[in-house]
Amino acid sequence: MKRLFLLEDDLSLINGLSFAVKKQGYEIVIARTTLEADALWADGKYDLVILDVSLPDGSGFDFCKKIRQTSKVPIMFLTAADEETDIIMGLDIGGDDYMTKPFKLAVFLSRINALLRRSENFCTAVTELNSGGVCIQLLKGEVYKRGEPVELTASEYKLLCLFMENPDQILSQEQILGRLWDAGGSYIDNNSLTVYIRRLRTKIEDDPGEPKRIVTVRGMGYKWNTVD
Repeated sequence: MKRLFLLEDDLSLINGLSFAVKKQGYEIVIARTTLEADALWADGKYDLVILDVSLPDGSGFDFCKKIRQTSKVPIMFLTAADEETDIIMGLDIGGDDYMTKPFKLAVFLSRINALLRRSENFCTAVTELNSGGVCIQLLKGEVYKRGEPVELTASEYKLLCLFMENPDQILSQEQILGRLWDAGGSYIDNNSLTVYIRRLRTKIEDDPGEPKRIVTVRGMGYKWNTVD
């Protein structure tokens, strides 16, 4: 049984979401404050985390940062904070999805199902990817460049995995966004993807200004180049 972790202080929303996810066959553990969340997170193992941003004693952003220090678990923000800066921050610090209130329950359930499926796919089959001096140890969620560790955000990590799992294949912007974030996430656009690619290049490429691995194919998309 998949185990979900919900950090939310609105009791009526908690009741509705709990009922819905249990009908899907999931177990759910609930915290209403960051203090409760700290204790529950330390004591349990979870398959998906759902975070509100504004909480009585802190921020869901801060709790996300704590999680990302030790875990690659999928994280969804579910919040009324709908400013573009909030959305970009949530994704940049390690969130995998960002859904704003009010929302449709069917869409919410579809998104958590998609996050869980992608998480399972990330953990199966190949345990290590190697190309061009870059090594991804999938079971540990660690990346190395010529033996030296590389620190990536969760989104950068998933993007690098996608490229290295599809070497020398041109991936359109739509394909990349569709694989990493669900279609319908209108807050993710081509400009956001460009930012992720630029940041990843600064960590992976020897010369980010003249990339040799993550190359742009004009008018078509991007590809992971295996040819030196």
